[in-house]
Amino acid sequence: MKILVTDLDGTLLGGDGTDRRRLHAALSRHPEVTVVFATGRGLPSVVQVLHDPLVPRPRWIITDAGTGVVDGADLTPVQEFQERLRAHWPGSGAVRAALDRFPALRYQHGVAQDGRCSFHLRPEDLTRELTDAVRELGCTWLYSADRYFDVLPPNAGKGSALAALAAQQDWPMSCVLVAGDSLNDLSLFGLGAHGVIPSNAEPGLRAAVPADDLVTRPEQPGAAGVLSALQALGWVERDHPLVVGYHRPPVSRTPAGWQPPASPNGILPTLRSLLAGGLDAVWATAAIDGPDGAGPDGAGPDGASDAAPLGQGHETGLPLSFVRLSPAQWSGYFHRACKDTLWPVLLSQPRRMGFDPAAWDQYRQVNARFADHISACAAPRATVWLHDYNLWLVPGLLRPVRPDLRIGLFHHTPFPAPEILAALPTVTEIRHSLTCLDWAGFHTRAFADNFRRTLAGTACPPRVGVHPLGDDRDAIAALARSRGAGTRPGNGMLVLSVERLDYAKAPVEKVEAVAALLALHPWLRGRLRFRLVCPPPEAGITAHETTRRRLERRITEVNRLWGTAAWQPVEYLPVSLSFAEVIDQYLAADVFWVTSLQDGMNLTAKEFVAAQAAVRGAGVLVLSRHAGAAEELGEAALLTDPHAPDDLRNVLHRALLLPPGERRSRLTRLSALLGRHHPADWAADIIAAIGRAGAAAPAPDRAGTRAGSPAGLRRTPSLVLGPTT
Repeated sequence: MKILVTDLDGTLLGGDGTDRRRLHAALSRHPEVTVVFATGRGLPSVVQVLHDPLVPRPRWIITDAGTGVVDGADLTPVQEFQERLRAHWPGSGAVRAALDRFPALRYQHGVAQDGRCSFHLRPEDLTRELTDAVRELGCTWLYSADRYFDVLPPNAGKGSALAALAAQQDWPMSCVLVAGDSLNDLSLFGLGAHGVIPSNAEPGLRAAVPADDLVTRPEQPGAAGVLSALQALGWVERDHPLVVGYHRPPVSRTPAGWQPPASPNGILPTLRSLLAGGLDAVWATAAIDGPDGAGPDGAGPDGASDAAPLGQGHETGLPLSFVRLSPAQWSGYFHRACKDTLWPVLLSQPRRMGFDPAAWDQYRQVNARFADHISACAAPRATVWLHDYNLWLVPGLLRPVRPDLRIGLFHHTPFPAPEILAALPTVTEIRHSLTCLDWAGFHTRAFADNFRRTLAGTACPPRVGVHPLGDDRDAIAALARSRGAGTRPGNGMLVLSVERLDYAKAPVEKVEAVAALLALHPWLRGRLRFRLVCPPPEAGITAHETTRRRLERRITEVNRLWGTAAWQPVEYLPVSLSFAEVIDQYLAADVFWVTSLQDGMNLTAKEFVAAQAAVRGAGVLVLSRHAGAAEELGEAALLTDPHAPDDLRNVLHRALLLPPGERRSRLTRLSALLGRHHPADWAADIIAAIGRAGAAAPAPDRAGTRAGSPAGLRRTPSLVLGPTT
């Protein structure tokens, strides 16, 4: 049971729009907090306030400075309270007639009043004679803000009304937080409840409320002060100086419990290790509600709440904050808008694009949910680190409501040339949102340049950084040295690919190249084995299902054509392996074959090099020219073009024929080019870059001052390949 009893003017309605929006979002995400208004306004005036979208819906309303109680569900007065609070009220006419002899009193015409009389009065005119006259009427009075003089029934007041309501509802005062900023709120603070007096409160209230551990006096005004008190009590989750926005969580729910990613490399394990290390941050991510209340990507149910509070609804030990999505929302957003519409364009294959307006509307809605969620999680002037095209619309939705934030987005995917991006029917909407970023990051200079050209000519384009993600070489080396030689195909040659099932990885093209190679070079029959480790994709993505059917059909045909009882040219492993098992595969391979049609980076190529180098191996890396890793490793790898079947076949053939000396020499150079920039340092560099870009943004477009980078990050000198401009 949690009850917030708050004044309106100067308190709930106090502060700027950002403060009010943050408080509203926090209360919306915590419907277990019952909201009660305690205001000097009459009901008609309160009804007008309720039209404000940043005002939470109250369950109860204490009106007219405590002379009435209204049911917030239907906005009708509760007669039993009203009769009690207005007992012995002589009526407004009698009060005004009795006080007519005091010319300094000016009745507040045009202000809805019920069960009270309100006047304007200067401080020097608040005399003993006036207050005695009120007592002679059998009434009580309030004076606040050095101008408002209220005459009330003898038993009325905000405190009296709250006490009566709490008694009827069985609210213990230990479960009540009262908030007020003027002397007409004073009676609320004498009931033994928790209290908050925001920094903009009138000095008279501050002086009249004695020092008490139950009453907080935050430095923030109005709504921000109230939110601070709610967070201090633990009634709502506190906000953070760093918010990570990524549609995928760093753990998955399995029958055995919450499981981290198999590999220590990649963005999910990188961010997971940062947040698990005590960084003051929160990860806003999607959770899909399944039939049993727990979806494939997120936490268990949390009642009617839109998103699970930190530490609730999951036992991961990570600061995750979930955006709840239904399976239908996820399907429209991810399966159709992201994968059917955006993904082909990112791969520079717009001919594959399918556009469904209904799915795009789901994409908008999910991005809006993320923007609202991030706004509620982010402290003033926080850094927001978004990830990938899945949240492209968040910057444009977030910037108008939170101009204080520093917003950055890192693209792990390729970013296409502007003329290819223009194939999207919604390109104008996307470009507008991306201009609201402070900073955008990429793995390669080429993708960064495409982004710059896409936003060329805009008034204030974001700064751009090139930060290629590396891997945890120490973890890979330790594991590689602890393993055996891996599963080798006897005296033959093993060509290995480890990749998710996606046409972007060109799996069918590889099988075709193997078939062509066997046809042209008979000596390879019985000796060449292509092992494709390809975990099954998430169900529901049409393009992946089509690719899987084509791949499996072609593998069957090639193996039937060339295979024997003792040898099959293509080994297909549609399973998810542990990282130790993946290392075994790397160590067993003679050639690691990466043939992405487009790829933001491709960390498996780097993992292969690190594992082979750790045991002084001589594996050959055949790497697509269109993978981001080619910008770093290309001079030592054998580069191939998966768009050209002859090149795909011929480069693989060359890799199989490389002499041992050249194989070792190339691996040595690959290891040196790989470097040792730890993923934690990569993340720290990016967070700092977003902070610097936000601090340097033009004043008209950004509100407030800029704080420093979040504390607690591991920092080493940046080893980026391109400038952060």
